[in-house]
Amino acid sequence: MSAEIIPIPRAALHEQVAHRLRQMLVENRIAPGAKLNERELSEILNVSRTPLREAIKMLAAEGLVELLPNRGAIAVELSEADILNTFEVMSGLEAQSGSLAAERITEAELDEIKAMHYEMLAAYTRRDLPAYYQLNSAIHRAINSAAKNPVLTATYNQVNARLQALRFRSNQDGDKWRTAVKEHEQMIDALSKRDAAAMRAVLLAHLDNKRDVVVEQLRAAKQTAKA
Repeated sequence: MSAEIIPIPRAALHEQVAHRLRQMLVENRIAPGAKLNERELSEILNVSRTPLREAIKMLAAEGLVELLPNRGAIAVELSEADILNTFEVMSGLEAQSGSLAAERITEAELDEIKAMHYEMLAAYTRRDLPAYYQLNSAIHRAINSAAKNPVLTATYNQVNARLQALRFRSNQDGDKWRTAVKEHEQMIDALSKRDAAAMRAVLLAHLDNKRDVVVEQLRAAKQTAKA
């Protein structure tokens, strides 16, 4: 029995392609600095080049892809300075989101975040990094949404897009991953208690730890390349 083929509305096709490309970039299936080969990607994603090019333009607007004149598109590769500057901004956005969320979150929103947290813990137990990361990202977005500030959300989404791949890879170290999970447990506790100060503090620490891991990984990669 063959699976039913559900047609994708043309208007939404490039958005779906952008979503799949974004996952490939985040999960390092397209390495930083690599050229996006349109012919190969069209075959992998089973789409024509028109929606693919529209998707690439979307990712360029998000800061995940760089469009080069006469050379096509490449996956963005952030320098150490780029990483430090972006995390500096992201840390403040996460802390502000958490602080406001602790004051404004509804019971329904808190219950949803708790449910995602337990699913995330299950993914961590399985060491299923892609599932863990998707749930982790959803929790951070839900916390931002609970802050109920559309300007904060728009800024958060724009800056966070640049860091998605780096945040994904920062969980590949066992000890650092364990620390990140503990910090998420502290977030749930602070949200449940409506403790804005504690929420701000744990998110600042969480982002600082992510930054340190990412910079450490970048430096290690450079040393390996030199060897």
